[in-house]
Amino acid sequence: MAHSSMQTVAKEFPVETGVDRKDRRELAKMLTQIIGSSHVLYAKVRGVHWNVVGPAFYSLHKMTEEEYEDLNDAIDDMAERIRAIGFSAPTGLKEMLENSVISDQTKLLPANDMVKELVEDHEKMARLIRDGVAAAEDVEDVKTADMLTERIGVHEEAAWMLRATIS
Repeated sequence: MAHSSMQTVAKEFPVETGVDRKDRRELAKMLTQIIGSSHVLYAKVRGVHWNVVGPAFYSLHKMTEEEYEDLNDAIDDMAERIRAIGFSAPTGLKEMLENSVISDQTKLLPANDMVKELVEDHEKMARLIRDGVAAAEDVEDVKTADMLTERIGVHEEAAWMLRATIS
């Protein structure tokens, strides 16, 4: 008879880093919202990458590829940060959508409209992450604050570069 081993998933585990559990839990919720929003933005950026046409095709195709690769890495870093502060990272598309401040793309838009929406989305991300930095600084979680501060600049630059491609 084969013996099957069941692996369990830790929802939470003890961490003693100098940041109170309730504060770490709130930071995990904030990071989950940033991850969910980043996932939805990732999907939208991929959609533009695949579907954009017109005179700016090549530059937008390359720019969006760099953006979604960066978002993929950032999502991984933030999920690992949630684990490091003692909580479980989000799982599944439903959870990503439920936690996102970015609206899902529901139809194919003209290139300029897709890009304008990405500009707005990157600006929403910068505002959301700025709130995350403030929350992390309030509880002296300098690592989370530092990681998120870097992300603000990435989203602000992406918004600027995308905005520069549209008329």
